[in-house]
Amino acid sequence: MFLNYLKEFLLRKALKNSLLDVKSSVFSGNIKTVGLVVDASHFAGTELLVKDLIANGIAKENIDLLLYKSKANIDFTTSVTKLEASHLNWKGQIKNEAVNDFITKEFDLLINYYDIEKSILLIVTNESKAKFKVGFSTIDKRLNNFIITTNPENNRVFIQELFKYLKKLNKI
Repeated sequence: MFLNYLKEFLLRKALKNSLLDVKSSVFSGNIKTVGLVVDASHFAGTELLVKDLIANGIAKENIDLLLYKSKANIDFTTSVTKLEASHLNWKGQIKNEAVNDFITKEFDLLINYYDIEKSILLIVTNESKAKFKVGFSTIDKRLNNFIITTNPENNRVFIQELFKYLKKLNKI
């Protein structure tokens, strides 16, 4: 228990230092590939979220999922990578090869679908090579390029707002 608290404290400190020099990126072009980071321990509607993305014109094969603490077997044609707390070492580095592949992939859009700050999810978002990042307003504002204020349970509202503004920004 104490070691978990200490690890979390050290990870937050390392993350805070890395957020001091976040570089904003400029993305011009249309969105074709989407990375989706979901905290499955607090949100069970991942399948509906993916279906809403597909309904808005994103191809199934262009969606990659990263699920944190998921015990459910999600059967999609999309690639699913599972993220666990054991994948993170004390220095804040991801030890899992599949998760590192997800982080280094240059998505056109990264959707951070979590509203509770957990060190491992924040590190994945911060280290991601995605060109445009979207998330909830309860997460550190420096991590995302675009912020939507809603609850994760309202996934339809989130997707509607996201695509409404992506169309206005000429990203779709």
